[in-house]
Amino acid sequence: MKTTSTTNTPVTLDKHHAASNISDRIALGITLALRFFADTFFAKRYGNRAIVLETVAAVPGMVGGMLVHLRCLRWMVDDHGWIRTLLEEADNERMHLMTFVEIAKPSWFERMVILLVQALFFIFFFLLYLTTPRTAHRLVGYFEEQAVISYTLYLAEIDAGRVENVPAPQIAIDYWKLPVSAKLRDVVLVVREDETGHRDVNHHFANALNAEATSTHSA
Repeated sequence: MKTTSTTNTPVTLDKHHAASNISDRIALGITLALRFFADTFFAKRYGNRAIVLETVAAVPGMVGGMLVHLRCLRWMVDDHGWIRTLLEEADNERMHLMTFVEIAKPSWFERMVILLVQALFFIFFFLLYLTTPRTAHRLVGYFEEQAVISYTLYLAEIDAGRVENVPAPQIAIDYWKLPVSAKLRDVVLVVREDETGHRDVNHHFANALNAEATSTHSA
């Protein structure tokens, strides 16, 4: 899911999956609750918000990939490309984190918050995926919808001059193959594009699992 283009790639920013069952509503409720806390704690400090967001966002792909891998080994079935997709998502989100660490320079306190948030979220998501993978993927889809919104607001702050459009860190230039003159705005654009991809993939996975559950119950 690594992006190699910049501003010329069209992305659908306002896509939203309407909650259609209890699984979706649970996932959406959790997402909106976490969004409220993020807005309260970080306000418009989007660089710092991105660090915590990406710390959490890098967990689901690794957890999902691991559990799908083990399930496929256990039942000796094909993964249909899910494992690679989920692990690539996890690695992509990790690169988002490493990029914004270079940009926002988190304090010691914020690093401690990151450690705590990651540990708690890993436990929560691991148990959620074991219990209901479709809710877990829907949750990530909704998370990514909110990530697209957050990065769009981040861009608005940059364009308004309220956030300095600093040079892109070298790690971002190398990973996304950006020009050496790239700025923060270019980085936010490619990160937002990545998030739209993760959003669509996870909603697709949730839809597939929901269809599978529906067909099983009607059989």
